[in-house]
Amino acid sequence: MDTTSAEQGRARGRNPRGQGERLREDIIAAALRLLEELADDQALSLRAVARDIGIAATSVYIHFADRDALVLAALKRCHDDLMHDVDRAEATSADPVAQLRARTLLHGEWAHRHPGLYKVLHESTLNQRTGMPFKSELGDRTTAMIQRCMDAGLAPAGDAAAVSLDLRAAVHGSVSMRVNQPDLSWPPLDEQVDRFLTKLVGVTLPPPALSP
Repeated sequence: MDTTSAEQGRARGRNPRGQGERLREDIIAAALRLLEELADDQALSLRAVARDIGIAATSVYIHFADRDALVLAALKRCHDDLMHDVDRAEATSADPVAQLRARTLLHGEWAHRHPGLYKVLHESTLNQRTGMPFKSELGDRTTAMIQRCMDAGLAPAGDAAAVSLDLRAAVHGSVSMRVNQPDLSWPPLDEQVDRFLTKLVGVTLPPPALSP
């Protein structure tokens, strides 16, 4: 083992209070950058993460037992950031239909901006090997929003969970195809989302604003 690397690893192991947590955050941020680029959790290596932030590979193992543990932590951070953006999008209106549209559209736009992370979050082999319970929050909150639309008489009464599943399947299908087949002639995402909302949820959307 390289002596300098070993010394760096030991030094990292004796971080003053608070610095260890900062290093953990740096490791997660580096993993997110690399996962976005690679679009494949299996292609990520802990050594590559360590190189990205200039530390010894042994320092990564202080915080994460293996690659899967690091990828899960990175995806949890990614999900939390997405939910924060959803909260901000919903806060722009008090109307349940507008909130449902905002959150649905934001999810599609996020995937368009982060295709690599989207693939790892939803299409990676990690999904087959381990659970990601944090992912259920997005679905649960979509179901709750659809129920609000139904309770307010803004959508036909029905099984909100079933409608939510249909809507999420449609959106994920569209997003996945856009990510994996970007050269197809795609309609604007907002127009497609509006069709999903009117046909699957049954809400009535206001007409688009006319350009000045």
